[in-house]
Amino acid sequence: MGRILLSWSSGKDSAWSLHVLRQRCEHEIVGLLTTFNEAAGRVAMHAVRRELVEQQASATGLPLWSVPLPWPCSNEQYELLMAETCAKAIAAGIEGIAFGDLFLEDVRSYRERQMRDTGLQPIFPLWGHPTQDLAKRMIASGMRAKLTCVDTEKLDASFAGREFDESLLAALPDGVDPCGEKGEFHSFVYAGPMLSVDIPVSVGESVVRDQFVFADLSPARIGATPSSQ
Repeated sequence: MGRILLSWSSGKDSAWSLHVLRQRCEHEIVGLLTTFNEAAGRVAMHAVRRELVEQQASATGLPLWSVPLPWPCSNEQYELLMAETCAKAIAAGIEGIAFGDLFLEDVRSYRERQMRDTGLQPIFPLWGHPTQDLAKRMIASGMRAKLTCVDTEKLDASFAGREFDESLLAALPDGVDPCGEKGEFHSFVYAGPMLSVDIPVSVGESVVRDQFVFADLSPARIGATPSSQ
């Protein structure tokens, strides 16, 4: 059983990948690999606070392998930092990195190309799963997530902060992928079979950056019910 890292965005696809990998028992998952906007202290693109990601990692029982990215960050800088992280992983006896990609061939090809000479194997545990069925399976399992980012060129801004549930799936316009695989939305998982405890969160104000709307999630007080917005 090879030791691997899991690319961890804090969202539903990476969380479900952890669940699936643990069920298969083909690999030993030894850490969650997350890139952070160093200036903002948030996950790149998802804009989730680092504190919440650290709570997720604790609830999975896995260490967080954080990769701080400067802002702005060029593609060259990003690739250099990731190459350094891959070298660190090899030195730690790690054999692969798993990704939650679903069907975008260009994304998969990019990852495979970047890892080709690193000595690490790219793994895609969810690849090719029909996304409508996959989304429903996630929800039925008890996984709970909030939409943290919405691309307003593909989805109305009002979806930011909403619960990822059956009512959201029913409300998605035609052409929007149920898992947001084409960048329509990103999410944060606060409960589910991959977490030992729920992570109470509150949905704050929404912030607009270019075509994207970000819902600001923050830790809720202990004992509070996660916001139903």
